[in-house]
Amino acid sequence: MNARKIIDDATAVIFDLDGVLVDTAVFHYQAWKRLAKQFDFDFTEAENEQLKGVSRVDSLNLILKWANKEVPAEEKEQLAALKNTWYLELVENMQDGDVLPGTIDLLTYLKAKDKKIALGSASKNAVRILEKTGILHYFDAIIDGNAVRNSKPDPEVFLKAAAEVGVAPAASVVLEDAQAGIEAARAANMQVIAVDRSHVLTNYDARVDDLAEILTTQQLHDFT
Repeated sequence: MNARKIIDDATAVIFDLDGVLVDTAVFHYQAWKRLAKQFDFDFTEAENEQLKGVSRVDSLNLILKWANKEVPAEEKEQLAALKNTWYLELVENMQDGDVLPGTIDLLTYLKAKDKKIALGSASKNAVRILEKTGILHYFDAIIDGNAVRNSKPDPEVFLKAAAEVGVAPAASVVLEDAQAGIEAARAANMQVIAVDRSHVLTNYDARVDDLAEILTTQQLHDFT
């Protein structure tokens, strides 16, 4: 199905954050790699890909497993906090407009069409990232890692986002770049558009390389 038609037919549009609206994946990678070095573990980009859409604690548990390292629960909390400190140091260098191609155009289009716009992200730093990049004001609801107990592929984050904007799940569409997020959207009974330049994701309703692909030049003229 055409991605733009799915968007137009939906009442609410729910965005994942990293890899869809902004590219902070490299910041996560750098922070996790720095942490992994403390265990003499060489954390790779391939392993980082497996952490997409996964909560901070679950990501840490995976890295500890790969590193064959066991630590007590209290130390895990300290390690997760340390990684987040390093990550936020990198986020603070972001500026207005540091978003992925098509982000501003699509958000503007959705506002013009009176769509409800929500964020459904595992990130616990979502609000700060949206502030730094200048797109916070577009969102009617933000459901992030601070608001949910279960990480994707559990549908909690998307169900809460739809409920927050008062829209039924079946009238909502999710934009995701991770397989766990796609499965979460499916479990929530929502349509899903994969933002997937590498063509590695499955089980979606439509696929685009990036958000810029959703709107054509002529469609942009319709609301500018």
